[in-house]
Amino acid sequence: MRIALAQIITGREPDRNLDLVRDYARQAKAGGAELVVFPEATMRAFGNSLLDIAEPLDGPWAAQVRAIAAELGIVIVAGMFTPGSSAAGARKVRNTLLVTGPGVDASYDKIHLYDAFGFAESDTVDGGSQPVTFDVGGVTFGLATCYDVRFPDLFMENAERGALVNIVCASWGAGPGKIEQWKLLSRARAADSTTFVLACGQGDPASVGLETKGAAPTGVGHSAVVSPFGEVLQELDGAPGLLFADLDPAVVDDARTKLPVLANRHKF
Repeated sequence: MRIALAQIITGREPDRNLDLVRDYARQAKAGGAELVVFPEATMRAFGNSLLDIAEPLDGPWAAQVRAIAAELGIVIVAGMFTPGSSAAGARKVRNTLLVTGPGVDASYDKIHLYDAFGFAESDTVDGGSQPVTFDVGGVTFGLATCYDVRFPDLFMENAERGALVNIVCASWGAGPGKIEQWKLLSRARAADSTTFVLACGQGDPASVGLETKGAAPTGVGHSAVVSPFGEVLQELDGAPGLLFADLDPAVVDDARTKLPVLANRHKF
């Protein structure tokens, strides 16, 4: 199966970000991909208000993503924001991955919220509670978002639910050592779960001359495809780009025969 990772840099305007989805999805389809992954916060970049654009999964933004996927005949995974709770007068959103395309309609709400490195995602976002997998062309994929990559259990749970591939959509925070951590964690989660990991992040705004302010995680790039043995098969740098890779499920079977960590795992 051929897949593509669309490393884009989104901004404040959801409509302009939809144009990026349309453009990169067309390129992915032209390159033979059956599935294209976009990063976390595709709907709107972090560092902007999220409450005023959050909408249900059947709202207009998601509907346009569905229309693009249907027109092209490709599965799209993209980060958006859906309404959360409004308890005690404090409205929140959910950090959601939308999955849509031929025969597929699924969503995942980010479980582990990014309360780290001076940023408090939980101030404005409700966390999800359930892992989510979906199937494309007989291959099962698991979903994760950004900070989730620091928690191995989610990736192993997805694998135990049948995932041969784990997708991580991110808008990774910049800072000393952060790119190295992103690379290390993506490789580790692949080896932990003996799955391919598709790690798709927002590009680095500095790569196109954009200045960022504050602690909001706006992306560092370095999207990558990692093998079930933790080997980086393809990787981008910090700039926007489209990465293609061909995934062979037999590689996962081979990894799980040689390295049966899931079968040998003890749960405490």
